[in-house]
Amino acid sequence: MTPGSHNALARASSSYLRSAMHQPIQWHEFGEEAFAAARAANKPVLLDIGAVWCHWCHVMDRESYDDAEVAAIVNEHYIAVKVDRDERPDIDSRYQVAVASLTGQGGWPLTAFLTPDGKPFYGGTYFPPADAYGRPSFKRVLLSIAQAYREKHGEVLEQARMVESAIARAESFSGGGGKVSATVIDAILESARKMFDEVNGGFGNAPKFPHPAVLDLVIDQYVRMRDRGTGDADLRAIFVHTLEKMARGGVYDQLAGGFHRYSVDERWIVPHFEKMCYDNSELLKNYVHAYQATGDEFFAAVARDIIRWMDEWLSDRAHGGFYASQDADYSMDDDGDYFTWTLAESKAALAEDEAAVAALYYDIQETGDMHHNPAKNVLYIRGSVEEIARQLNIPEERAGALLAVAQKKMYAARLLRPTPYVDKTVYAGWNAMCVSAYLEAAKVLDLAPARHFALRSLDRLLSEGWNAERGMRHVIAYSEALSDVRAERRKISGVLDDYAFAVIACLDAYEATADLSYFRFARSIAEAMVAGFFDPVDGGFFDTRGAASGEPNALGILGTPRKPFQDSPTPAGNSAAAIALLRLQGYASDVSYRDKAEQTLEAYAAVAGQHGIFAATYGLAVVRFLQPHTQVVVVGKDDAAARLYRAAMRPLGLSTAVLRLDADKAVAQNLPPALAETIPNLPALGERRSFAVVCSGFACQPPMFDEEELTRALGSRARPAA
Repeated sequence: MTPGSHNALARASSSYLRSAMHQPIQWHEFGEEAFAAARAANKPVLLDIGAVWCHWCHVMDRESYDDAEVAAIVNEHYIAVKVDRDERPDIDSRYQVAVASLTGQGGWPLTAFLTPDGKPFYGGTYFPPADAYGRPSFKRVLLSIAQAYREKHGEVLEQARMVESAIARAESFSGGGGKVSATVIDAILESARKMFDEVNGGFGNAPKFPHPAVLDLVIDQYVRMRDRGTGDADLRAIFVHTLEKMARGGVYDQLAGGFHRYSVDERWIVPHFEKMCYDNSELLKNYVHAYQATGDEFFAAVARDIIRWMDEWLSDRAHGGFYASQDADYSMDDDGDYFTWTLAESKAALAEDEAAVAALYYDIQETGDMHHNPAKNVLYIRGSVEEIARQLNIPEERAGALLAVAQKKMYAARLLRPTPYVDKTVYAGWNAMCVSAYLEAAKVLDLAPARHFALRSLDRLLSEGWNAERGMRHVIAYSEALSDVRAERRKISGVLDDYAFAVIACLDAYEATADLSYFRFARSIAEAMVAGFFDPVDGGFFDTRGAASGEPNALGILGTPRKPFQDSPTPAGNSAAAIALLRLQGYASDVSYRDKAEQTLEAYAAVAGQHGIFAATYGLAVVRFLQPHTQVVVVGKDDAAARLYRAAMRPLGLSTAVLRLDADKAVAQNLPPALAETIPNLPALGERRSFAVVCSGFACQPPMFDEEELTRALGSRARPAA
C-alpha cells in the first residue's frame, strides 16, 4: 500500500478495526465479501481477533502487521480478516474454542487459519516476529501454513472437520442434565476453599484474575450461615482477605480508583493495566455486598472510589451510558507508563515531606516493578498510615494529611501525561451490568447521583438499543463520531448476554423507582429472549439467534450451537438468563418463567459442580431457585418510611427485593401482578401510617410498623438451602 492509503477497515465502525486501516495488510471485516474472495482465489483465511484494550494485540500489530515483509506474505498467500472481539463476541467465542482445541490455549490476539469457507484448521495466540518464547516466528508460520494448504490440502480439510466436531462437543454439555440441587453450591464453595490463596487472597496462582461471581456466592452463603447461627469463618476469610488485598494492591488504581483487568503476579502488585467496565461493575457489587455483610467502612470507601473512576473516565455524562474500556498503554512502545512512577517522578511532583510519606506508603523505590523500565514502580499500599508516622517520627494525623495532599498532586501530575485511549463504545450488555451495579451501590450507600446516572443510562439503552420488533442491539453507540464518510455504521444484533443483563437491569430499576414501565420493559425483553434464544427441547439458551435457529448458511462456524455456561470473564449468559427469569416470575406470577429457568439449570446440573468457581453464577442462580423469592414493600414517604427502608436495605439478601411506594399515589398502578393481588387490599393503607410488608413465595406477612420488627423478620428468612 502507498503512504496515506487505507485498507477496507477504513469503512469499519469499531475503533479497534479502524486503528488498523493504515496497515499494509489488505484487511477485510468478517463477512461474506471476505470469504467469497477466499473461495475465488482458493486462499486460506488469516483471522486476527483482538481488542482495542489488548496490550499484546498492539505488540503484534507493531511487530508484524505494520511490517512490509509480513504484509507481502499475507497479501500474497491469504485473505486477511480482522475482528474486534468486543464488537463480535459470537465470532470470538467460537474461534477461541477452536484454537483451544488445537493448542490447549486461547486468548488475545487470537490468530487462526481457516479454509475459504471459514473452518479453522490451525491457530495460536501471539506469534513473535523472530523465533522466541519457544514459539516460531510469524513469518515462518505464515509460509509454512500457506505451503501446507497448497501441498497437503486433504489433510488440512480433515483437520478442519475434526476441529469443527471438537467445537460442537465442547459446547454440547451432553449428559449434563439432572435435578437442580444445593449440592452444586457446596461443590463450588469447596472449589473456592481449595483454590483460595490464604497469603495473598484470590484464587490460584499467577496470573491472578478477579472472580466476582464466586465472591458474591461466598458472601451470600456466609451471611445465610451466620444468620442461622452456623457461621463459617473460612468463608468470611475468603472474601474479606481477597477484597482487602486487591484494593490495597497495584491491580487497583491507587490514584484514580477502579481496577485493572488482572495481576501478572500472585500478590496483586503488577497488573495488566487495561481497565474494563464489566470488571469494575461486578467488583463494585462485591465491595457493596462485603460492606453489607461486615459493616466495614473500608469496603464502602472502595465502592465509592470505583464509582469516582467510572464517573470520570467511563461515563457519557451528556447522554448517559458507560464506555467499554480504557487501554493499558498510550503508545506502541510503553507498558503501563501512564500508571507507574519512578522515584524521581514522585519527587518532582511533591514537596519533600509529601514525597517521603508517599514513598513509604506506595513502596516507591529506585528499583521498581516493570521489566521494560526497572525504575518504574506500580503503586500499591505497603503499610498503614500509623506505621509510616512511626517510621518518620511524625504524628499520625500529619502523615495522613501529607498522604492526602500527595495523592491529589500525583493524580494531577499523571493527568498531564499522554493518556491511554478510552474506548467510548457503548455495549448493551456491559451497560446493563454497570446500571445494575450503580443501582445496587446507590441504594445501599445512599448515592443519589449514581442512581440518577444509572437510570439515565438505562433509559438510553432502552430508547436506542431496544425495539420490540427488531430486538436488542449489541452496540448502542460506537466510540468515534464516525465523521469519516468512509465509515459505515454497523447494526450488530444483540447476543444472549445483552438480553439477560438488560432484563436484570430493568428489574433493578423498577425496584429503585417503583416505576412499572421498567417492569414492563423487563417482561418484553425477557419474552424476546425466550422466543429467540431458548432451546425448548434440551433446555438452556443459545448465545445467538442464528445458533438457536440452526442457521444453515452461517459464515464459518457461526452456526455452531453454543450455550454459554461458564463465567469467562463476565457472568455466563445461561445463568444470568435463569436469574432474570426467576426474578421476573416473583413479580409476574407466571410459572412459565420459573419452568424455563428450571429447564436451563437442569441442563447443566450434572456437570456444574465440576467447573468449580467458574460456575459461580450458576450457583447464584441455584440459590435463587431453591430459596423462596422475597419482596419487602415499604409504603410511605415520611421519616418512619425512611427508617423502614434503611432497615430493609441493611442486611445482604441477594434473593430479596426492596420496593418503596408512596401511599398518596395510586399504589396498585405501580405494582406488578404478583404484588397487585395483595398490597392494595391491606387495611394498613387506610391508617395513614408508614409500614412494611414482607412477601415471600407469593404469601405476605402482616404489615410491620417498626424497623426492629422488620429486621427480625428479615433475619428469620435465612434457612438452609434445600
